[in-house]
Amino acid sequence: MSITDKPPTPVHNDSAAPGDQARRRWLASTAKAALGLGAMALGQTFVQPAAWAAGSDAPEKTEVKIGFIPLTDCAPIVMASVLGLDKKHGVTIVPSKEASWAGVREKLANGDLDFAHVLYGLIYGTQLGIAGKQQDMAVLMGLNQNGQGISLSNQLREAGVVDGETLQKKIASDSRAFTFAHTFPTGTHAMWLYYWLASHGIDPVKDVRAITVPPPQMVANMRIGNMDGFCVGEPWNARCIIDNAGFSVATSQDIWIDHPEKVLGTRADFAQKYPNTTRAVMAAILEAGKWIDSSPANTRRTAETIAAKSYVNVSAGMIVDRMLGQYSNGLGKTWADKHPMRFYGEGDANFPYLSDGMWFMTQHKRWGLLDKHPDYLGVAKQVNRIDLYKEAATAAGAALPSSEIRSSRLMDGVVWDATDPAAYADSFKIHA
Repeated sequence: MSITDKPPTPVHNDSAAPGDQARRRWLASTAKAALGLGAMALGQTFVQPAAWAAGSDAPEKTEVKIGFIPLTDCAPIVMASVLGLDKKHGVTIVPSKEASWAGVREKLANGDLDFAHVLYGLIYGTQLGIAGKQQDMAVLMGLNQNGQGISLSNQLREAGVVDGETLQKKIASDSRAFTFAHTFPTGTHAMWLYYWLASHGIDPVKDVRAITVPPPQMVANMRIGNMDGFCVGEPWNARCIIDNAGFSVATSQDIWIDHPEKVLGTRADFAQKYPNTTRAVMAAILEAGKWIDSSPANTRRTAETIAAKSYVNVSAGMIVDRMLGQYSNGLGKTWADKHPMRFYGEGDANFPYLSDGMWFMTQHKRWGLLDKHPDYLGVAKQVNRIDLYKEAATAAGAALPSSEIRSSRLMDGVVWDATDPAAYADSFKIHA
């Protein structure tokens, strides 16, 4: 299938996808069950009879393996399992800790993972054949917005660099090569890093060297001098300060308020073959995100849970402050961020907006990862499974937006509204 083709229509039978009547029964039953979420008490595991009816409404696959990288934003997947929300919807989530995004890509592609906590741009890179072998993929839902960051080394601080302006002057006046790390070539962190550098007059292709480093290895590599800066998810920016390796120069929400970040991803053929399972998993994770966002106490409990060695493997204190929007940059500044990481945001954090997927493709074109403009809207409609999301959202009692497109103003004042993505991609002064 080409990237502009429409996805195939699922076959409706009792052993594969439910028919319209079965789907309506599934939505009705799961919507009723979702009402019980409000009764969940802190410290208790939620137990309720399965939310699906017998027969063709039932998940086709009842145990699923979901890969994740040790990052704060794996939280909804972990909590869906820990709180028993998966079993409420008739599935068992088995979280699988992975070492790198490249490993996640390979395991998704070969079927070792059913789903993954994954970079938005990795899914699109795979779909477009620029992040490995082309394979049709699916973005099922967002897992979070905000909460990533750019850190610079203490060596740069000692040289007088404290922000983007002083970094640009340092790079322009120094003959040595500067190295910056991200986590995957087509991923979100590469795009935030490149956008931030370019907004300060630094060409991320010509003026600096970019390398790929797995998130848990960022701080150690900074400490031994392998890089001048990096862009990564939390808690690794917070740990960079605690380990005295560097300081925070920008948050990702400084670049784009309420930007898309990690998604729940899978292969297109998996979603086609197991639609009931896919919806059940999505509904469980939606409810988990809603639960995390519902109170500071739930956020703290989440931080304590994911801090365990089997998940992120840091102290809860490294996680919780930035989850709650309490920031310190390592240079003496502290603040309460108005746009911290969020996992539900009245459904806005989870809806797979077509415009979000299209934006990543504009940046792939901007930085030469794509040699020509793709069918921006066509690819986004194929990859972002809004049909499945709406059904899962109904089951989870999650709010739906009025439009599949949203408009945003980024840090340089340029508005992204998806009306002319090719012109937008070509409009930047600094590009590959």
